Amino acid sequence: MAHAQTTSPRWALILGASSGFGEACAKALAAAGYDIAGVHLDRKAGMAHVEEIKSDISRAGRRALYFNVNAADEEKRREVLDAVAADIKQNGSTVAVLMHSLAFGTLKPYIGEDQLSKANIDMTLDVMAHSLVYWAQDCVQRGLLTTGGRIFSMTSSGSTRVIPSYGAVSAAKCALESHTRQLALELAPLGITVNALRGGVTRTPASERIPGSDVLFTEAARRNPHRRLTTPPDVAKAVVALCSPGTDWITGNVINVDGGEEVTA
Repeated sequence: MAHAQTTSPRWALILGASSGFGEACAKALAAAGYDIAGVHLDRKAGMAHVEEIKSDISRAGRRALYFNVNAADEEKRREVLDAVAADIKQNGSTVAVLMHSLAFGTLKPYIGEDQLSKANIDMTLDVMAHSLVYWAQDCVQRGLLTTGGRIFSMTSSGSTRVIPSYGAVSAAKCALESHTRQLALELAPLGITVNALRGGVTRTPASERIPGSDVLFTEAARRNPHRRLTTPPDVAKAVVALCSPGTDWITGNVINVDGGEEVTA
């Protein structure tokens, strides 16, 4: 069990906690003994599912503190961390895990009538890449994330491959991997590890919005040695394992969690 709780509770702070990888990791980390602070951005129609996730966390015996805010908004980031810090001050807990699983970007071609604008590219990189740095900075500066802490970012094979209309997201994934390496270097003296997880092609609400995603899913399932797509729980189990004692020397990596899909490309 990852960081099994003794006297002090531990928080897992998950950005993008209402679907896909973030949702699966919230449930898996709750089962492993973490309280969950989830940041998500959902309309009213999606809030029923958020309540289901919170109920699952509660059934695991853990607390669920969810915030329906834009994770890339500086003021909202402060509000979330103020709330988490208040609990930590009261209960002596820590943020043991920071997971960045934000999947909100513009899917348009570089060239054409409906091409990417500067605003599209800036927003995509800010949300899907640069925000990792700002959350990590604030968590460390506030003393919320300390020795033994784990930071994870979610990347994809799109960081090294060309996919139609995926250009801005691909650029964001490249930047995210670079930020992950730099944070690993700078946080190593503090005993905090930072790794990017490259999940295989996974059917999630975000990936289903990629133009031609059905072809992507079919080809990935054919190519994968296990003859199936990666699932969010596959990645969640890897996150829990990488939070276990004895993994402190694993940092600065892009780790494939794909059942061997990448090696068959």
